[in-house]
Amino acid sequence: MPLSPHTVGGGGPTTDLPLTLADLHASLAVGVRLDLRLDPVPDDAWDGQRALDLVVGAGFTGVGEARSVGSAVEVPVERRRSLPDTVAPGMRLLVVGLNPSPASADSGVGYHRPGNRFWPAVLAAGVATADRDPRHALAEHGLGMTDLVRRTTARADEVDVDEFREGFARVERLCAWLRPRAACFVGLGGWRVVADRRAVAGVQERALGGTPVYVMPHTSGLNAHSRLDDLTAHLRSAARLADEG
Repeated sequence: MPLSPHTVGGGGPTTDLPLTLADLHASLAVGVRLDLRLDPVPDDAWDGQRALDLVVGAGFTGVGEARSVGSAVEVPVERRRSLPDTVAPGMRLLVVGLNPSPASADSGVGYHRPGNRFWPAVLAAGVATADRDPRHALAEHGLGMTDLVRRTTARADEVDVDEFREGFARVERLCAWLRPRAACFVGLGGWRVVADRRAVAGVQERALGGTPVYVMPHTSGLNAHSRLDDLTAHLRSAARLADEG
């Protein structure tokens, strides 16, 4: 059966696509398949890899080969149970999580699970001012959000090393493209797997796509080693790193 065609772009800039695709993701049921045509204004970096990164970042998975049609890229996709990126140019701070929880995937809000201290820490640090509202955080405070892995699991230890490495490469390309002033990895485990197995919380020696990186402990309520005050202090430090650039 042929897939339903759907065009996204309409002559707007490539940088509009992450939020446009996130809106499309929210409008569809899990498992819906589309023949997605990405048709933004072409730029020097617009290619099949960027198209695939956008599809993955928006919570879709490719179910066939991407193909170029003039300046557009067409790719058959399936809407997965996932959490789309909330990203745009001009970000002050890009938060990079491990992967979505079921609560986040179903609500469309990262760190939505009861007991997670991310949003309380964000509000206490003054990095955002509206609770559990990633679009407001992006538009008003330049706080973007993504994850290393787009596959939803109940626990981060259900994600394998290859998934983390593939996701790390995508996030590095995202940083090189949108150039956030800093990136903050939430959870030492992910950074240790993909970048530095001896890393400790704080500013890292390695940049990501030209973006300086801060790594902080995970905000899950299961992480009893970090109090809310500690997490708040880490987010303030990550924001200072962004403002020093």
